Amino acid sequence: MTTEEEIRRLFDGWGKAIRAKDVDASLASYAPDVLAFDLINPLRYVGIDAVRARLENWFSSFAGPIGYENRDLTIAMGDDVAFSHSLNHVSATTKDGQRLDMYWRATVCFCKLDGSWTVTHTHSSVPFDMETGQVSLDLEP
Repeated sequence: MTTEEEIRRLFDGWGKAIRAKDVDASLASYAPDVLAFDLINPLRYVGIDAVRARLENWFSSFAGPIGYENRDLTIAMGDDVAFSHSLNHVSATTKDGQRLDMYWRATVCFCKLDGSWTVTHTHSSVPFDMETGQVSLDLEP
């Protein structure tokens, strides 16, 4: 299996885990000291425990299933480091009945640790309108 195939397999597993609201499987291959720049406050989440708490909170905010996909996944790799970028899409209904249907940009950085590709950093973002300061949640690829 090539490095790209290994990393794509991780993304496939994460997608299935997110759709199933499976926190443990969603964090498979994450480093204990992962650094995550997420869409919501605070500016950063440091360590697997912080990322786990964020993910548990996110999953619990939805009533019913989560629709989730990665689009335009691109992977660049070396011998022991790799990074990916994609456009991610989520569609779900929150427990208070609001419909969420949005895309965001994601970058995931990997290091090969003990022979396995491990996530050491993630960065998620959404564009915003410079004139109004409002995030642009209605954009589609």
